Amino acid sequence: MPKKIKELKSLLLKAGFSYESSKGSHTKWFHPLLTGKITLSGKDGNDAKPYQEKDVSNALQKLEEIKKE
Repeated sequence: MPKKIKELKSLLLKAGFSYESSKGSHTKWFHPLLTGKITLSGKDGNDAKPYQEKDVSNALQKLEEIKKE
């Protein structure tokens, strides 16, 4: 069962990410220790797309690796 967009946003906020609103339902998420941004689209109650879950998972994993160094 896919996660909801609000769950992904919650994970990013807990990990220290910040966001800026973009067009429509898009939000761009960034973290000071990581390069690049993650774009999430969709309303909070929508199911997340597999690529969105993968992007968030990869970003959180990279962040953990950086913090361990």
